[in-house]
Amino acid sequence: MAERRDALWNPYVSGALAGALSIASVAFAGKYLGASTTFVRAAGYVEKAFGPERVAQMAYFMKEAPKIDWQFMFVIGIFIGSLAAAVLSGTFSFRSVPDMWRERFGAGIGRRGAAAFIGGVVAMIGARLADG
Repeated sequence: MAERRDALWNPYVSGALAGALSIASVAFAGKYLGASTTFVRAAGYVEKAFGPERVAQMAYFMKEAPKIDWQFMFVIGIFIGSLAAAVLSGTFSFRSVPDMWRERFGAGIGRRGAAAFIGGVVAMIGARLADG
């Protein structure tokens, strides 16, 4: 599928809009934008399905019970908005290995998956250490 460069968002406009959204979130809701807590809560929901008593005993979930709140809906909105933007711009496609990765490291899906997983783990650890 040919990529339509004319349909892509300007990164400066996108950044300014994201900044304005962040400021509005703090001004109106008193909450900072974030997603890492939602992923931990979602993991708590999954774990609850297999052992609810264990989740109830975890120190983190005593402080932050798994719940669906504004941040959980924000993460769902990120997914829906990203999907809508990709579809509307004509750039949506299923790819197991992005072109940039393929050019640099080859088409191996295993290596790409491992790198993505490890990068996600490192990012989540950093976010949790920062109490994000």
